[in-house]
Amino acid sequence: MIKTSTAPYGITLLRVSLGVLFLAHVGLKIFVFTVPGFVGYFASLGLPAIAAYGVIALELLGGLALILGLYAPWVALPLAAEMLGTIIMVHGHNGWLFTNPGGGWEYPAFWTISLIAVALLGDGAYALRPAYRN
Repeated sequence: MIKTSTAPYGITLLRVSLGVLFLAHVGLKIFVFTVPGFVGYFASLGLPAIAAYGVIALELLGGLALILGLYAPWVALPLAAEMLGTIIMVHGHNGWLFTNPGGGWEYPAFWTISLIAVALLGDGAYALRPAYRN
C-alpha cells in the first residue's frame, strides 16, 4: 500500500538527496582530482578521454536537474546508466564492499537502484517541471 499523503515528499527527499550527492561527487572530480586528472584517469581505463567531459557534464547538470525537479525521471535514467558503467569499468572487480581497496560496487549499485526508483516514481513534490501529470 502506498501512503499517498506523504509519498510525493518521500520522492522529493530521494530526488534532492541524489542531486546533492551528484554535485558533491562531480565537485570531487573537478576540485580535488582536477578535470585534467579525471580525464587522464578515464583514459587509463581504456575509455575515450573526451567521454570524461560528458561524465562531468552529466553529473553536474543531472544533479542540478534532480534538485530542481526538472524532468527528474528522464534525468535519472542516464545517471543510472553511468552508475552501471562505473560498476562495470571501475568498481566491479574490487568486490562488493565499497570499503575495499579501490571501492567495491555496493555504493554505485545503491545509487543505480535509487535512480531507477526516481525514474519509476516521478518528480515528487516541489518539482519545477513535473515530467508528467496524473
